[in-house]
Amino acid sequence: MPRPPNRRCVAFMPETTYFKPAGVPLSNLDEVHLSVEEAEAIRLKDLEGLQQEECALRMHISRPTFHRVLESARSKLADAMINGKAIRIEGGNFEMAMRRFRCANDGYEWGVPFETMVAGPPTACPECNSPNIQPIYPPRFSVRRRGRHRGGGGGW
Repeated sequence: MPRPPNRRCVAFMPETTYFKPAGVPLSNLDEVHLSVEEAEAIRLKDLEGLQQEECALRMHISRPTFHRVLESARSKLADAMINGKAIRIEGGNFEMAMRRFRCANDGYEWGVPFETMVAGPPTACPECNSPNIQPIYPPRFSVRRRGRHRGGGGGW
């Protein structure tokens, strides 16, 4: 039994989640389902223009996994555009990014949900009301590579 895939970290939820060709009745259209993490991969790579390594770090996945997600998304978009299908963005295996902050005065740490961050980052510590706060960046994904030989020679 394969292990379940890790959730992908998504920092943006699109407001518009359905696209269709103009002038074609909805009842006559086939749909392509684009997952939220596939939309995030397109946003990071093609809209923001980031390198794949940086995109993978932001989504907390390996670079090969990011490449697979991106290729799947691009294939679905090409199918929809070339074959005149509607695109629905929904579902997937993701979790919203949460931002963490630390108060420089008392060391208090707290998380701020993505939905709250849309309005803007916090301006003061919720414990002591100090404006002296700093963001805590999530740990970066590190890729551990195997050596050539299994066992004693190459190791991790």
